[in-house]
Amino acid sequence: MTLDPAAAPLEVDPLLDDPQTRIIVCCGSGGVGKTTTAAALGVRAAERGRKVVVLTIDPARRLAQSMGIDSLDNTPRQVKGVEGPGELHAMMLDMKRTFDEIVEAHADQDRARAILENPFYQSLSAGFAGTQEYMAMEKLGQLRARDEWDLIVVDTPPSRSALDFLDAPKRLGSFLDGKFIRLLMAPAKMGGRAGMKFLNVGMSMMTGTLGKLLGGQFLRDVQTFVAAMDTMFGGFRTRADATYRLLQAPGTAFLVVAAPERDALREAAYFVERLAAEGMPLAGLVLNRVHGSGAARLSAERARAAAENLEEGRIVDQAHGKNGVREAAAPAGSSPDAPQAPHTTDQLPHQEPESQSPEQPSVNQLTAGLLRLHAERMQVLKREQRTRDRFTALHPEVPVAEVGALPGDVHDLAGLRTIGDRLAGGSAATGAA
Repeated sequence: MTLDPAAAPLEVDPLLDDPQTRIIVCCGSGGVGKTTTAAALGVRAAERGRKVVVLTIDPARRLAQSMGIDSLDNTPRQVKGVEGPGELHAMMLDMKRTFDEIVEAHADQDRARAILENPFYQSLSAGFAGTQEYMAMEKLGQLRARDEWDLIVVDTPPSRSALDFLDAPKRLGSFLDGKFIRLLMAPAKMGGRAGMKFLNVGMSMMTGTLGKLLGGQFLRDVQTFVAAMDTMFGGFRTRADATYRLLQAPGTAFLVVAAPERDALREAAYFVERLAAEGMPLAGLVLNRVHGSGAARLSAERARAAAENLEEGRIVDQAHGKNGVREAAAPAGSSPDAPQAPHTTDQLPHQEPESQSPEQPSVNQLTAGLLRLHAERMQVLKREQRTRDRFTALHPEVPVAEVGALPGDVHDLAGLRTIGDRLAGGSAATGAA
């Protein structure tokens, strides 16, 4: 499979080499290879001279394994074995630790301790809906503010919707500005007896019902948490807005990663439209795990027909040409100088060669099986091309890079280099499944 000439190819190396490119965000639906793509981009950029950090939010820890690191955590670790003038660092988001760092950095020691020990905070920081996406945004903002790396490559969270990463700052703002939070914050702002009176009156209407559903202790934990976090809420909103603007800045590039499958490309098309609506800079589409064939001129139909002919015995061994067949048909003993007929399985169907056991498939059977496998591969190629053409017809302005499928999983730097080569167009789509 080759790129449609109507679709502009995605030029990865100029993007990586441009010193103005400071952030690359790899996004897309789950299971399409975002983590591998992000790691491969990081390796390639480092070996071309950039100082790179790759931030992954992938719980499978494949990134650490492929880079030869025992484990990744919330601190960037340098990757050894990079062949080039640059540096490569990698880290994996620790959602709770990032939240703890924010609290410790923006609250005094006593208030920080009260927040960190609060049961509601511990539940919120460990798994509240949307917290992972927001913390990924926080960590990105922290890395960019340090200005220690030339390039930050972000592997977005594996969520049900690829849009969660973009929505996280707004969702946090809605949560912090919600009526429930404002009501819980009011007693802390009023203080003293007036605050307690307000709490008794204002909370009485909902504690009866919510207390039964959630428990009175839970509500008290929430109120205590909100009171302690009151002074920090504005900082959350400010940083979320700043990071969102950073994603819209010219130094950021989004790469939508997809597989050549209908659902993945439908999600990719939706994301492309959303990025355009939000004013996010889209660099292009990475079409991952594209299948190819070294015998693409042999169509699926012809391959199946040849396989059927072999299986039904309609193709005979003509290694000796027509002359050989004619001599084999001559009666034995018709001439003392007549050559002996070749003993082949096609001409003597009831005689088995001595070297072949009944259980072993014949050459014809093996060949027919290979032809059928090729026919299936060509069907896959046709389906992938048709799916990709639909995306290109909808979004002809989006540059595309096709990455050929590899025979196995990527588990080391060499494999990431191979992916990087294919991203850059070194080997478009000739890989095996």
